[in-house]
Amino acid sequence: MRALLIANPYATSTTAVRREVITRALASELDLNVVQTRYRGHARHVAEGAARDGYELVLTLGGDGTVNEVVNGILWACPPPAAAQPAAGGPSAAQPAATESGATPPGAPIFAPLPGGSANVFTRALGLPADLVDATGQVLGALQERRTKNIGVGLADQRYFCANAGLGLDAEVVRVVDGQRARGRGASSAMYIMAAVRQFCAVTNRRVPALSLERDGAPALNGLFLGIVSNSSPWTYLGQRPVLASPRAGFDTGLDLLAVRTLGTLRTLNLVRQMLDGGSGPSGRHVVSLHDQPVLTFRATRPVAFQVDGEYVGEREHVELRSIPNALRVLV
Repeated sequence: MRALLIANPYATSTTAVRREVITRALASELDLNVVQTRYRGHARHVAEGAARDGYELVLTLGGDGTVNEVVNGILWACPPPAAAQPAAGGPSAAQPAATESGATPPGAPIFAPLPGGSANVFTRALGLPADLVDATGQVLGALQERRTKNIGVGLADQRYFCANAGLGLDAEVVRVVDGQRARGRGASSAMYIMAAVRQFCAVTNRRVPALSLERDGAPALNGLFLGIVSNSSPWTYLGQRPVLASPRAGFDTGLDLLAVRTLGTLRTLNLVRQMLDGGSGPSGRHVVSLHDQPVLTFRATRPVAFQVDGEYVGEREHVELRSIPNALRVLV
């Protein structure tokens, strides 16, 4: 099988030695090429080229950011039929993209992510262990038995996402952590906790909500402070502990939503407790929980921070998030 491994050499939980060991193990079973990413966006460019060039399998060795870039590269090269809305500035998702020669690209490659980041939300949602060596063994076993599955993804305007997207406080925290990582600091649970506490206590606007939610056939929901849209569960991990925003979210259903109408201190602490206790997820009068939604549209009265799969992508005053079923073929 012709395969490409896209590795992030700066991924949080890998080393050069471990990458070499994993590469050798994969090369013993595959006709393998390896590309190491050099800059933000490089993985997407490489994955798009691999999909157009007819690779049968694309693997990643990195975190959720690397996964997101590669999935976007694959799906822009080989758009799923369900992505019927063309995105401004990108190829139409209603029909296959054309190659430089004008030919229709081959079918999308199988995707297999290996954990190399700090949280590895997507790989763990697929059932892979957090340990890189164990995960590689499971991927090789799935390859030998040809165990694959089509899963759904989300589409936020022009960007696909695998695990989640968020508007508001969570995206503000991601923005802060991205800035610290750009200065050379490695991501960790402690870094995210410190950034969240600082944003909540001193920075984010907890007095005036900015967001409203629109859905077909339902009245608008106004007065929201944040919205977390999930395509899988858990939302993230605190060390090894899962954080459950929408426990029923999954790759076989539409999108799930957790939104809140208040950021008061006591209610927010209770919300965090509910997300960590492993139960049915957050609830209460100030909580909005929706399951299996095809489309969610947010409007904001001021620019609001936005993240997809743990990557900060700027501020938004309007964003449409759409469920794209059976979009991505993965090893299981």
